[in-house]
Amino acid sequence: MFSPKYTITDKLMANIKKITIIVQDLNGRSYPQPILYELEKQAREISAFASTSIEGNPLPLTEVKKILKSRPESIRQSELEVLNYNQALIELNDQLLNQPLELNLKLILSIHAKVMTNLISEHQIGILRKAPVFVNDPKVGRTIYWPPDAKDVEPLLKDLILYLTKNKDKTDPLILAGIFHKQFVIIHPFMDGNGRTVRLAIKALLADMGLNTFHLFSFENYYNQNVTNYFNIVGVLGNYYEIKDSIKFTAWLEYFTDGIIDELQRVKKELEKVTPLTPEKELLPHHQTIISYLKEKGFIKDRNYARLTNRAKATRILDFKKLMNMGIIERLGKGKNTYYTLKTS
Repeated sequence: MFSPKYTITDKLMANIKKITIIVQDLNGRSYPQPILYELEKQAREISAFASTSIEGNPLPLTEVKKILKSRPESIRQSELEVLNYNQALIELNDQLLNQPLELNLKLILSIHAKVMTNLISEHQIGILRKAPVFVNDPKVGRTIYWPPDAKDVEPLLKDLILYLTKNKDKTDPLILAGIFHKQFVIIHPFMDGNGRTVRLAIKALLADMGLNTFHLFSFENYYNQNVTNYFNIVGVLGNYYEIKDSIKFTAWLEYFTDGIIDELQRVKKELEKVTPLTPEKELLPHHQTIISYLKEKGFIKDRNYARLTNRAKATRILDFKKLMNMGIIERLGKGKNTYYTLKTS
């Protein structure tokens, strides 16, 4: 059974807390639909550019935007890589909007097939590798990592997915997502397209675990800012069978969450540019406390809120009033029986 070695450091805990606060803040606001549509399109452009650039695609972001807009009929491989990734993002987002998306082997193979269509041999598309692969460092001209044998790929991948399933309710989703990312790279299940596949799979995994602000989000962008650093931290050196029991995930988890914070802050700044906040519209931590309680319990009374905060009664009443004025909650009942629920329409 797969059992990753990692330590929950102060930095990792601080990162997770910061991500939770930013995501709650973003999810607690409402934005005009045209703005969200434009930002989602921009996120796809950045993701398609960054994720293919990581793997050596030479096209600049300006060219990627032109290709995604014009969709030329006669295309080079570099252009097809971008178009495939963008299409996979669109289809994945559509699936996430329509139904919960469980990360399993079938989904992983489907993602690989989408990003690699017409880029590799047909018998390798959406199929786990049947041959050995090697990771080479072009700077030194030699092999630096020998992944597991082909016969072990499927059992290792299924074991990783089983680990996620068993720990879904026990371990923070950001930690699970980070572990999946690195272990997937270590297993190296495909002849080509491993990086693009895992970065898309992470999107589905985070959404399945409740962190679905990511249609506006491109964590690939952070990795592309320093590709060498990304490969050094996510990868390992040596022969898999000699090092597998000593691999540690802590440094990668810190880096992985750093990247999510970096991108979430970028998204937050973009949203604030197009919809500047005013003190009347901003949701403060105590407002988020009310909303979080309502999402978990379904309703809240003033006495419940009083146990969660040290705010005075008059101030608590103003907090409820502000959320009602914003159309987020509604008041039901009278007098001592007054309670609040999330507004459904």
